[in-house]
Amino acid sequence: MGVTQRMSAGAEMEEARASILIVDDQKLNLDILVNLLEECYEISVAKSGEGALRAVENELPDLILLDVVMPGLDGHEVCRRLQSDPRTQQVPIIFITAKSSVESEAQGLELGAVDYIAKPFNPSVVKARVANHVRLKLYQDRLEELNVRDPLTGIANRRRFDSYLDHEWRSAIRSGAPLSLLMMDLDYFKPYNDNYGHPEGDECLKRVAKALVASVDRSIDLVARYGGEEFAAVLPGTSEEGALQVAENMRLAIRNLGIAHGHSPVADCVTLSIGVGTTIVTRQGQQMGMMERVDAALYRAKGEGRDCVVSCVSEAGD
Repeated sequence: MGVTQRMSAGAEMEEARASILIVDDQKLNLDILVNLLEECYEISVAKSGEGALRAVENELPDLILLDVVMPGLDGHEVCRRLQSDPRTQQVPIIFITAKSSVESEAQGLELGAVDYIAKPFNPSVVKARVANHVRLKLYQDRLEELNVRDPLTGIANRRRFDSYLDHEWRSAIRSGAPLSLLMMDLDYFKPYNDNYGHPEGDECLKRVAKALVASVDRSIDLVARYGGEEFAAVLPGTSEEGALQVAENMRLAIRNLGIAHGHSPVADCVTLSIGVGTTIVTRQGQQMGMMERVDAALYRAKGEGRDCVVSCVSEAGD
C-alpha cells in the first residue's frame, strides 16, 4: 500500500510509513541499507533487475533504491522499463552506485532517476536523501489524488475514469479477459434541483455516489462521477452476466436510499437508469465504439421508462 492509499485510510501525514524497494545483487549492500532504513520505512528487497520488475508488479513502492551494476538486467535497463510503463513511471528511483563519473550520473538522470547515492554509503546522506524524496513523493501523490477526485462527492472524476479505462483496456488486450462498462444517469434530476434547490441536489449526489461505490466489492472496480448527474463504472475481468448483476445492485441501492422525489414521473424517490456493455478487447478495438454503444444502451433505458438496466449489443472486439 502506497503513501496516498494510507493517507486516504486516515494515516498521519508522514513519510515514516512509506514503502521502499531496495534492489542490489550484493547481500552486504542490502543489509546496510535495510539496517539504515527499516526503522522508519516498510522495506522490501530484490536481488536482481528481474526480481525488481516482479516486485513492482505485485505492489508499487513509494521509492526505489536501484543498484546500477547488476548481472542480467542492470539498473539502467530496469529504470528504462519502469519509466516506459505508465503504471510505474511516477515511482521515484534513486540509483546506488560506485560509479561517480559525471557521464554516469547524467545517463541515469536522463533515464528518469531522481538522484544518486554513492558507495560506500554515508548513513546520514542516505537517510537525508531518502527522506527528502519520500516527502516529495507524498505531496505529489496528494496533489494527484486531488486532481482525480470529484470535489463534491469525493469519488473518482472524469479524468480518473478516462485514464483508468485506458489502462484496463490495454490490460484486457494482453489478458484476453472481458471488460465491462456501465454508464448511469439519475432520472429527472433537473426537476429535483429546480424544486428542492441545489444544496439538496448536492446532498443527493453525495449519497448516490457513496451508494454506488458501496455496490462494488472489488478494489479494481472503479466508480466515477462522469459529469453532472451522470456516473460511470469500469469493471475489469467482469462478464456480461456479472456486470448486469452489479448494475441491478446499483439500481436497487439508489432506490433503497429512499431520497424523496415528488417531481419524478418514474417513482416517488430518486431512481437510476443504467446502460451496460461487455467486450473482449482486441488490438483493433476502439474504446470510443464501446462508449458509444453503452451510452446508447443508457438512452434506451430512458426510453423504456427509466429506473432500469439495459445491455448493449457489443461488436466483436469493439
